[in-house]
Amino acid sequence: MSKSHDYKLSRRGSLFILSSPSGAGKTTLARRLLEEDDNISMSVSVTTRKPRPGEVDGRDYNFVDRGEFDALVQNDELLEWARVFDNHYGTPKSAVMDKIEAGHDVLFDIDWQGAQQLRQHAGHDMISIFVLPPSREELERRLVTRGQDDASVVAGRMAQAANEISHWAEYDYVIVNQDVEKSVVELKSIVSTARLHRERQTGLAEFIRCMLNG
Repeated sequence: MSKSHDYKLSRRGSLFILSSPSGAGKTTLARRLLEEDDNISMSVSVTTRKPRPGEVDGRDYNFVDRGEFDALVQNDELLEWARVFDNHYGTPKSAVMDKIEAGHDVLFDIDWQGAQQLRQHAGHDMISIFVLPPSREELERRLVTRGQDDASVVAGRMAQAANEISHWAEYDYVIVNQDVEKSVVELKSIVSTARLHRERQTGLAEFIRCMLNG
């Protein structure tokens, strides 16, 4: 049997960025991807906001106070951070990069500001995806029906949506989330395509060497 038959290709992981205006459905898409793909995990951000009902510290977010957050920024322990609706969010650096080096993909649910910062720190490892709602009316309907925010917060999120959507062209891929099942298929296709890119398959040179040498 040829040596190449026994050779296991090594791979460098990727950072998949998923952004959208609040209510466009990126959380649902992220959850489905994580459920159906064992080789990708969610980046757990740190945040200064209070936990929402059902959220668990260390699983959904690492909840910290403002002093702790500022210390992380000053010690350069975050890949990116941003202020969103009077709260601060950031991505711990070491845990993410260890997974990438080990060939494991990491999914990020962050806004355009975080995506810009992350590209500066890990541009060649990053694949960015923007999720759009099918219409402004549908976006507002989703925000209202999910029942997480009062009317004033919904109004604020709708006002911010136009600014967030204006950054769509900064992303590698765009998904219009009209039908969740179709959008999940599109998201999984993007992930599969990225993994096949020559630069991500770090073991290709050795694999081909084994193949040619028999």
